[in-house]
Amino acid sequence: MNRRPDASDLAVARERTIPDVIGPGLAVLFCGINPGLWSGALGQHFARPGNRFWPTLHRSGFTPRQLRPDEQTELLSYGLGVTNLVPRTTARADELGRDEMVLGAARLLGLVADYKPAWVAVLGVTAYRLGFGRPKARVGRQEEPLARAGIWVLPNPSGLNAHYQLDALTDQFALLREVAFAAHRSPGGSPEGQRPPEGQRPPPTSRKAPVT
Repeated sequence: MNRRPDASDLAVARERTIPDVIGPGLAVLFCGINPGLWSGALGQHFARPGNRFWPTLHRSGFTPRQLRPDEQTELLSYGLGVTNLVPRTTARADELGRDEMVLGAARLLGLVADYKPAWVAVLGVTAYRLGFGRPKARVGRQEEPLARAGIWVLPNPSGLNAHYQLDALTDQFALLREVAFAAHRSPGGSPEGQRPPEGQRPPPTSRKAPVT
């Protein structure tokens, strides 16, 4: 169970890096912008309680239950992984410079070349535009692959992103899931998309229906 970092934990978390959750041949490698203070303090991705990454991942069908940040390595059993565009911890993503984003895009390219995921999901359209020099990019599937992986830009799941409420965020993640786990799909000119072993894939009906 996650502990709550205190003020001293958060104060020393700045500039820390946290390990990637990654392995060869993943179906989807999610790429956040950079770790926030909670993540830096705990060494866990998307650790702040207001971040919607973990509930959205479950609601969209990527995981059969909502994982906690301290269970992040379980993602690998579902063919999923997590990294960051910029490794260093900051209080806010807007503390990062454009040069850091560009260097982060080059780092991500290296990870993708080494680990060969079928899809890379960048969590934040502004970060994608800056890092990859695509000023007109929109949320969704991108035309150009990264190495041989398809790229999909998703909305930033931060609770500060008021443009996407949870249901809308879930819908965007679900679109990627449908493509990433479709049989015999070849994203962006890459080899066939990877699928987790039978029995480890999340059920297709795990997303909760919106309340009407």
